[in-house]
Parts: sequence; structure tokens; C-alpha cells
Amino acid sequence: MVNYFYLGVYKFFGLLLTILPRKLTIKLMQGLAWFAYSVSRKHQRIIHTNLDLAFNNKLSKKEKREIGIGAFTNLIDTTFGIIKRDGMSKKEVIQNISFEGEEIVKKYQDEGKKIIFITGHQGNWELLSQSIAIKFNLTLVGVGRKLDSELMDSVLKENREQFNVEMVYKKGAMKGTIKALSQKKAVGILIDQALPPKQAINIDFFGHQARHTPITAILSRKFDIDLIPAFISTQNYIDYHVKIYPPIHAIKTENQEEDLKNSTQAQANMMEQVIKKNPKQWFWMHKRWKGLNNKIYT
Repeated sequence: MVNYFYLGVYKFFGLLLTILPRKLTIKLMQGLAWFAYSVSRKHQRIIHTNLDLAFNNKLSKKEKREIGIGAFTNLIDTTFGIIKRDGMSKKEVIQNISFEGEEIVKKYQDEGKKIIFITGHQGNWELLSQSIAIKFNLTLVGVGRKLDSELMDSVLKENREQFNVEMVYKKGAMKGTIKALSQKKAVGILIDQALPPKQAINIDFFGHQARHTPITAILSRKFDIDLIPAFISTQNYIDYHVKIYPPIHAIKTENQEEDLKNSTQAQANMMEQVIKKNPKQWFWMHKRWKGLNNKIYT
């Protein structure tokens, strides 16, 4: 019963987003973001705690509020985008997206090299994966968490696959990504979530220790694959810009532990650079520094 309630909500917003002009949709997103930030004291505390840690208590209460509401707006835009693109043509999806650094990807394609994209919960990350798959005419395999609702997970799976995006779940991520690479598919991985100790490498992130996924560093070292950072941003929630950064080259010396540490730190540095440039579009609601800094969230 709950599954069909979720599906009903999905269909309702699908219809609403089709009817509403984009400017009204943006107003709705901003209103919902303000409401979510104001009502959810729990997430408000997490956001402020993260911002205090990342920016060394230098932000005013007003600045933290603006970033918090911006983070919720970005999350809603990402969610609404999934719904709105259901049934769209590939041409429609990328018509308002500009690309920077596309020659980097094309060079790897021309040379027949395997590709691993790294990104984070910055900007409309769902649109990023779909736009890259469409722009470069490739199948992009991402790593994600399976939804609790089997019905909605299948809806989301179908939604992604219409734009050449496939998913492997976290539990079988390593096996799934290796299989994808062997099939000459590109892989895309979100690198900015906190993980359990056995699954993570400790790195420096905004001047503080944090746990970071090593899966991209492991794949890069094992198969000699460079990592291509790619991020999406917007100034008005109408036009979007995908920036592809110079690759983080594969590292392989006799010291495996040091190689993985250095590669993972380089990825964290890139993520930090992108967030600092546009902090309102990162997912600050996540306890990014938990595990090594548990007391800050109490």
C-alpha cells in the first residue's frame, strides 16, 4: 500500500511539474526548501555544525542559513528533475546544459581508454550522470543505494536507463564496477559520503580528518585508469553547466597503501575545491565528518 502511495506522489509531481512554468517551479522549490530548513531542527543543526567545522566558525548565522536553504533547494531540484525528465527525449534533457572540458573525455574515448568519473552530491548530480551519458554517447554505470521501496526503485531504474545510466548497488559495488569496465562502459562514483571504518580511508577534508571511499583509488591503481572529475552547477535552476576537470592520474608504486592514500586525498582536495566555489549546492545535511568527530553532532 505504501509503495503505491509513493508512486501516486511521484505521478502527482510529474503532472504538476509538466503544468507549472519553470519560474513557478523554482519558486515552489525555494518555498519548500525554506520550509524544510525551518522545520527540521535536526538537519539545521547538522548543516550548521558542518559549516562551522568546514569554515572554522567564520560564517555568520545569516550565511549559514542561506547556505542551508540553498542546499535544500538543490536537493529538491535534483529530486524534481528525476520526475520531470521521465519520458523526455535525450535532446530535451541536455538542451539547457553547457559543457566545459569535453575534450578531456573525447580524448580518452578516441584512445579507447577506460573511464571512471568522480563526482559528489554537488549540484544536480542525477542530471550530471544523465547529461554525460547523453553528451558522450556512452553507458554510465553508477554506484548507489537501493531504495527501500521495490516499486519506486524499479521506477527510478527505468527512469535512469532511458538515458543510458545503469546502477550497481553498494553491496556489490566493486564487482559491479569491474564488470562494467570490462564491458567498456564508463563508471561514475559519488565520493563524498562518510563510510564505516573498514570501508574507508582517512583523509583530510576542509582541514579535518574524514573517512573517504577508496573504491575509485583501488580501481584506478589496479587497472591503470585515470579518474576524471566532473561536476554540475547552476546559477538560476534553468541553465546548467558541466565542468570536466583534468584527470587525476593513476598511481602505482611498490607502496600500495601510500598510493591509495595519495589518490584518495587528491580526490578529496578536488571535492573541497568545488564545494568552496559554490557551497550552496552541496549536501550539507549529511554527517560528513562522523566517526572521527562524533562529538560534534551531539
